Amino acid sequence: MSPEQEKTPAEIRAEIDRTREELGDTVESLAEKTDVKAQAKAKVEDVKAKAKEAAPESPQEGVQQAQALVKQNPKPAAIVGGLLVLFVLWRLLRK
Repeated sequence: MSPEQEKTPAEIRAEIDRTREELGDTVESLAEKTDVKAQAKAKVEDVKAKAKEAAPESPQEGVQQAQALVKQNPKPAAIVGGLLVLFVLWRLLRK
């Protein structure tokens, strides 16, 4: 006799119940994955939370972060400043 034939009716019912529960969990998981609207909402909430973490608590703190960034790497700031000067000169000469 095979092992399956040796099971009692109670063991078979327990196995059926476990299988039903696993199947229910699988169906539930698949339903969550196909719910695009819920996934989009979750992603939006995740992005909002990350933005709040990264945002400075006050404008002064934001200015200090910007100043520290410029001090670490002044070349991009100098390039932007130079471009602004050229733009202002171009606008003045154009008039």
